Amino acid sequence: MADGATDDGSMQGKRWVGTWATGPQLTEPGNLPPPPGLAGSTLRQSVFVTLDGRRVRVLFSNEWGEAPVSFESVRLATSLGASAIDPSSDRALLFDGMQSVAIPAGQTRLSDPLDFPVSALSSVAVSIYLSAAPTNVTGHPGSRTTSYLQTGDATSAASLAAAATTDHWYFVTGIDVETVAPSAAIVALGDSITDGRGSTTNANNRWPDALARRLKANPSTASLAVLNQGIGGNAVVSGGLGPTAMARFQRDVLEQRGVRWLIVLEGVNDIGGSSDAGVADRIIAAFQGFVDSAHAQGLLVYGVPILPFAGSQYDSPDHEAARQAVNAWLRASGHFDAVLDLEVAVADPQYPAQLLPAYDSGDHLHLSVAGYQAMADAIDLSLFQP
Repeated sequence: MADGATDDGSMQGKRWVGTWATGPQLTEPGNLPPPPGLAGSTLRQSVFVTLDGRRVRVLFSNEWGEAPVSFESVRLATSLGASAIDPSSDRALLFDGMQSVAIPAGQTRLSDPLDFPVSALSSVAVSIYLSAAPTNVTGHPGSRTTSYLQTGDATSAASLAAAATTDHWYFVTGIDVETVAPSAAIVALGDSITDGRGSTTNANNRWPDALARRLKANPSTASLAVLNQGIGGNAVVSGGLGPTAMARFQRDVLEQRGVRWLIVLEGVNDIGGSSDAGVADRIIAAFQGFVDSAHAQGLLVYGVPILPFAGSQYDSPDHEAARQAVNAWLRASGHFDAVLDLEVAVADPQYPAQLLPAYDSGDHLHLSVAGYQAMADAIDLSLFQP
């Protein structure tokens, strides 16, 4: 940690709280940056922040790199949409007082704190000029947000007119704001449903985004952030894409700054990718471990039943039985502090094993924008009182 902060995020009467975060993973070959590539180029990425602040710091990761990644310049600015920034807001990030930084293979690096005002429900542009990059790139493929890549150092440019585009994030994994109580963060741990597959690119209308808007509009919860830790294709116990939820729980939940609540919505990829009758028991055991670990850190944990998937690629009698077994335990065990029954909110009342058609993105597994809004609308905000 930096600037006098302690490991719990507190600092001299103030504390660091995440305003945006994403779950990093090894970027698959098909999701790597397009030409001109990273080395010798400016990478401009925008992220949707969910908590106000006047001082920020940014976390970068080279967790999967086999060699260092070198940033010659990193700048923050208010995004005006697409590759455009507000030049009057443009500020340089420093690392131990230096403009450049090399992040070793397998490590992360937190910037120095920067006086930079951010407003909840706005987008911040992070512009990086890279001099060297590893072959194995740490990123988040399911950004649902367009990034821009242009040759040379254009980190302060008002826009990147000659840039190549890609709908992925690379290296940037978190932004914190300095704030005071009762500000705190909610982590949403999940798979592609939380990551927002079926939502609109650049519209920030995933269900955690919709929840953030509801929280901000409600005076008693306006000081809360939502950190989306969904990874597309992710599994809880084994298989899937990215590190499993078990493998990343410490990083993506317990180590998030200022976290007070955890929402767990995951397990469908374990079920859909398995023919083992014991898959439900393995998911349940993992969920029990999540709750116990989170409780040990003072977090409240809310479970979400696995959503309907009849008609999807995962549909089978055995898979449906496993889903029902997990959901029955989740509702009846009392292990979670509360159950957010979003299954009921999005299921077709006449055919509860499938999504309501208006909430179906078309693949009978992921939700439409209306479905994601319905999920957020069904969450009881009184469960998140600071």
